[in-house]
Order: sequence, then C-alpha cells, then structure tokens
Amino acid sequence: MFKKFIYFLLFSLSISAVGQTSFYKKSDTLNTRRRNAIVIASSAMTGGALIALNQLWYKEYPRSSFHFKNDNNDWKQMDKTGHFMTSYYLGRLGMEVLDWAGVSEKNQLIYGATYGFAFLTAVEVLDGYSDEWGASPGDILANAAGTGLLIGQELLWNEQRITVKYSFHQTEIAKQRPNTLGKNYLQQTLKDYNGQTYWLSANIWSFNKKSSFPKWINIALGYGANEMLYGNSNTGNAMLHNPYRQFYLSLDVDLTKIKTNSEFLKSIFSIVNFIKIPAPTIEISSKGGLSFHYLYF
Repeated sequence: MFKKFIYFLLFSLSISAVGQTSFYKKSDTLNTRRRNAIVIASSAMTGGALIALNQLWYKEYPRSSFHFKNDNNDWKQMDKTGHFMTSYYLGRLGMEVLDWAGVSEKNQLIYGATYGFAFLTAVEVLDGYSDEWGASPGDILANAAGTGLLIGQELLWNEQRITVKYSFHQTEIAKQRPNTLGKNYLQQTLKDYNGQTYWLSANIWSFNKKSSFPKWINIALGYGANEMLYGNSNTGNAMLHNPYRQFYLSLDVDLTKIKTNSEFLKSIFSIVNFIKIPAPTIEISSKGGLSFHYLYF
C-alpha cells in the first residue's frame, strides 16, 4: 500500500503542476533553456523516486530473480483503475510542461505523454525482482491504457474531451482491517478501495461546439467495488463478505470551463478538477441491481 501512496502522491503533484503552469505564459517557439531545465529536473526526480522506492521499500523484502505475478483478480481490478488514472495524469503533466517550453506537439506526445507509462513500468520492474510481489501484466496493461486514452484523444481531437476523475466516501469495511484499508480518513482515501470510485468524465459541449449547451457540464461513467476485505476474494476470511462491482452514471462539472478572469481561480480549478463533483447518480451493481442516489460521492 505504500507504493500506492507514492503513485497517488505523484499523481497529486502532477495535477498541481499542471494547474500552476497557467501562471506562466508558454513559449510559442522552442525555448531550449526551459526544455533543458525540464529534462534535468524530470530525470533527477524520476531517478530519485525510483532509488527511494528501492532503498526505503523493496530493500526490506527478500529479492528474487525477475518474475511475473498474475494479480488481475485482486480487488475487483480497482488497483488497476488506479494505475490507469495515474498513468494518464503523469503523461498529461509531461505534455503540459513540454508545451510550456514550446516543444512541438509531436515531441510532446513522444516524450511527454508517455512519461506515466515509462515511470510506472519502471516500478513494475522493481516489483519483478521482489519475491513478495512480481511484475504484474495487468498493471502494465492498465498503465498503457491510461497513456493510450491521453494520446488517442490528442491524435483524434487535439484536446482532452474525456478526463479521468476520482471520488471517495468512507466505508465500514475499513474498520475491520485498518492496517490494510486505513486507520483514518486520509489513509482510507489511499487504501480503501471499497470507498473509491473512478470515473470517465466527458465534456458534452466539446462534442458539438456550435451548440449553446453549457460548456462546463459533463456526463460521467463510474466504476467501483464494495465489501472487499482482502484483495483476493478466495482468501480465508474474505468469504465473510460478498465482494461485488458497481457501475455509475452521473452528471459532473468541468471546472476548467467555468469562466473567470482570475488566474488564481483558474489554477485552483485546474488543480481540483480531477475530483468528481457530487451529483445525482444512477447505480447498477452486481449485488443490488438498479438504485438511485440523490447525491453520490
């Protein structure tokens, strides 16, 4: 779970950095000083993060020869959606900073958008040499899917019409395994998959820009799961619960499309736009069928 914290921390920092770039006017042509600074800084940060993971985390566990481990059935694939989201936003950060430096769109896609996939796959290599885990083909596929969503939209529309979002609510399940699922609210936002929901949020206006439809209204499809005490549903005490999947249809808000002349507010909106706004929601679950939430988060 510590690794998931690292992923989430990097993801949060990437969102913040994307927002902060609005304070600075991007270069219309290639600015080699900015580009070189980005290359040096990103290389140092990436190398430092991998070294820190290796020394502070993997060093505490037995090593092994490189191997794969199939964990695709764990946590109803909620951990895979986390990889998907992190890869998407780290790649988006890579594109944003290169755009700020005036790097061509082609090179933004080649060197920036793939950053999330490259970094998270490097972490999988470290997993592969750990006897405790092993490299996960499912994680690698999820990393590729997040990067694919980013690059695919840039190639198709030259913009991000569909973004990945996150929401969380506390559950009673976490109290039964606090060391694994979190002892307090902050830990549970990172560890308790039962309370997490991941969304694909599509901006309606962007698909018909000649319409008078409000630019800030999105429609969102969500995925979650519940009653997961252990990652693998076949694990002993996990049979005390009946893990099930949840699918959601809801409205959302694209904060970046709300008009404001305040550069400060624009940055704030950009930073928090990865959070799904609470809204009326239809839920379809494999346990309870169809239900409606007046306000789901």
